[in-house]
Amino acid sequence: MDWTPGGLSRDVEDRRGSSGGFGGGGIGIVGLLFLVIISLITGRNYIGSYLSGGGHVATTNSRPATSSAAEDRSAQLVSYVLDDVQHEWETLLPQQANQAYRHAKLVLFRDYTRSGCGTAQSQTGPFYCPGDEKVYIDLSFWDELRRIGGSTADFAQAYVLAHELGHHVQNILGIDQHMRQLQARNPDAKNQLSVMLELQADCLAGVWAHTAAQRGKIDQADVNDGLSAAAAVGDDHLQKMSRGAVSPESFTHGTSAQRQSWFTRGLQSGDLNQCNTFETKANGSF
Repeated sequence: MDWTPGGLSRDVEDRRGSSGGFGGGGIGIVGLLFLVIISLITGRNYIGSYLSGGGHVATTNSRPATSSAAEDRSAQLVSYVLDDVQHEWETLLPQQANQAYRHAKLVLFRDYTRSGCGTAQSQTGPFYCPGDEKVYIDLSFWDELRRIGGSTADFAQAYVLAHELGHHVQNILGIDQHMRQLQARNPDAKNQLSVMLELQADCLAGVWAHTAAQRGKIDQADVNDGLSAAAAVGDDHLQKMSRGAVSPESFTHGTSAQRQSWFTRGLQSGDLNQCNTFETKANGSF
């Protein structure tokens, strides 16, 4: 993958050095003592209110605030990809969907932080929160991706971020909200609808990859790395690793083959209108 390391994008919030990974959300020991005093004076349980609202008490850093050269490079890579993906969608979305694109933010954190969707934890992996329109990622996720057999080459990391920004595109287009409404009306189809949403995000990642290929930024070896990452996070692969068996009814993201197929569809077409996974139910794909 052709890219140049540099600084961090203005759309990146780097919370890696924050105490406990809060990035302004944690109150620390001093803040805790203040809440204790106020609670005693007023008779109101401010500590309980804070914790029930998703707050945590930050005591010490679980990791040092400093970062390794490898982590800094990874941060610069995802920052580069963030800007590149968003720059392309600024053109693609008006052209293909007659909709203006608005930028999402990328939050880098360690261990846990607060998000518009609740507490973000490294164990959950990268995710997009429509509540605050931010992508959250602990860069240690690449270690986990390697553990489950996925490539962690540059374009594999780019695929992961492009997938999350695909969710942002869905949010802008109202697809995410529509899917939530469908889930509310038909709870039995909740997982199936989730699979459709995730596969569409894979396809949208492929649409961006199409532009990267056209600009000479990636080659077939890079595409293979992205496909490796897509396969590693397939529901069937993950369930085989963790349980030794597969339960299709519990899938929420799609199989390895489905994720690769929809990414490839976006890559080959470069057209977000080819990413309507919600129509495939009638075709028997699900």
